[in-house]
Amino acid sequence: MSTDLHARLRGLNLHALADDFDDVAANAIKKRWSPTQLMEHIVTIEEQERSRRSLERRLQLSKLGHFKPASDFDRKWPDRINADAVHAALDLDFLREGKNVVLVGAQGLGKTMLAKNIAHAAVMGGYSAIFITAADLLLDLASQESTRALARRVKHYARVACLCIDEIGYLEYEQRAADLLFQIVSKRYESKSLVLTTNKSFSEWSTIFPGAACATALVDRVVHHADVILIEGKSYRLRESTQSEQTSAAKRTPTKKK
Repeated sequence: MSTDLHARLRGLNLHALADDFDDVAANAIKKRWSPTQLMEHIVTIEEQERSRRSLERRLQLSKLGHFKPASDFDRKWPDRINADAVHAALDLDFLREGKNVVLVGAQGLGKTMLAKNIAHAAVMGGYSAIFITAADLLLDLASQESTRALARRVKHYARVACLCIDEIGYLEYEQRAADLLFQIVSKRYESKSLVLTTNKSFSEWSTIFPGAACATALVDRVVHHADVILIEGKSYRLRESTQSEQTSAAKRTPTKKK
């Protein structure tokens, strides 16, 4: 294939055909494809390539990073967890119904792990998603230097199908931060789904945003159409740390010779 034809195919966004043109042409001759069969093959490889590229873009947008798969989550360890609700969230029922998912529990109980798996399931299911901590989200919004720039960032977070905000409640925020988060929640209200993790009960959210007039309205919009999954029990990380220390101690203990 000539360089000019290769460039023209790419100019038409026919990337798969541009990359595999020689093989496609050879197969068409060898298998004596009809014009219809040739076009069907071209459409198929282009659909596959665009699906692959779309998945790559969604994964890049999600900013998920490394995370443990949901299969590693020991659902027998928490003293309390609604396993059916977790399964439904991973199956993306909430996205299809336009609902929110809120994971509530103390530190070390797997809230972030589950939220990342939900976001990953959304990406693999063809939805756009962003995973971000509350601190990073609010820092990003607060750092915008103009009203127009802020509006663009709010739109960025408002338009994805699944926005996961992690660690709400670990830090205390000023009035402006509460107002910024309220903008995001309001833009998505009854149109796009949220996945939130928090270590605070909803009655304690006023302590996250002390003095913020919008704190109650913020909670109302989050829980209005939400599946709230309460996780209670002892920390996974503490358990893993204890087990690791016990294993290390056992290795350090010399074996007595008989």
